[in-house]
Amino acid sequence: MHAAVVTEFDTPPHYLEHPDPEATRPGELVVEVVAAALHPRVRSQADGSHYTSTGALPLVPGIDAVVRDASGRLRYALLDDTDLGTMAERTVIEEDRSVPLPAHVDPVAVAAGMNPVMSSWVALRRRIELPRHARVAVLGATGNAGRMAIQVAKRFGASEVIAVGRTPERLAPLTALGADRVCSFAEVSAAADVDVVLDYVWGKATADAMLAMIPARADRSAPLTWVQIGSVGGLEAPLPSAAFRAARLQLVGSGIGSVPGHDFAKELPAIAKAVSAGDFDIRARAVPLADVENAWESSRDSDERIVFVP
Repeated sequence: MHAAVVTEFDTPPHYLEHPDPEATRPGELVVEVVAAALHPRVRSQADGSHYTSTGALPLVPGIDAVVRDASGRLRYALLDDTDLGTMAERTVIEEDRSVPLPAHVDPVAVAAGMNPVMSSWVALRRRIELPRHARVAVLGATGNAGRMAIQVAKRFGASEVIAVGRTPERLAPLTALGADRVCSFAEVSAAADVDVVLDYVWGKATADAMLAMIPARADRSAPLTWVQIGSVGGLEAPLPSAAFRAARLQLVGSGIGSVPGHDFAKELPAIAKAVSAGDFDIRARAVPLADVENAWESSRDSDERIVFVP
């Protein structure tokens, strides 16, 4: 078969021949890949920078996909860390970490939407208890996952969602997705009185946002839960110690390890049902897997999520 293969961490994957997969453990299935999306998480897997990376090469990237099982049934599958990911003609999945899909679904849209929806969905369902009528700020709201987080927070009953981002022209359309207000990072003190922050940015931008928001809170004894989900702004953040003493601030991470795999699996049916029903605004573009090397670099700043189709 053919697959996207990472042979060096500092170069994009190459479209190469690769050995066919084999199921070696109970509960595993060999499946045909129908559509596999290029998420930021996949990029960090492929360049070796993700915290789960073992440094082993070669590897086939890809953490999830819409697949077709031996019976012809479409499924959405979520993979554990493996050197045989989903950017291949075929892969191996664990049946209990997959969920059947309706026959009529758009595989490209489902592949594009599941991961970014899951990031905030699991955070709000499995890492924290979202207060009733909570006010939520989304840092990095103009990215794919941030856009979904606005919609997920509203779905779960947030009374107000504030979208925070860098680019005014990309922030303005977010009100159509449910954002009650938008603001730039320079204006982030306007989001000071939220109950929850969903942070897809990290780095210096997060530290600066904390410094701006904490002193501006009307009641600094009111709980503020800061959920760290992504790190597009940097892998490390110079967090001000005073922020944790001057306010009732709790920092929580949400991702692989902090959320057990079985908790992700429990949420899959509901997420897949919502994504398959078209409940989220998903922007996707299908690209042949054979074009992986060119698409890998050219799509970095795209508003659309690239989905590779073998």
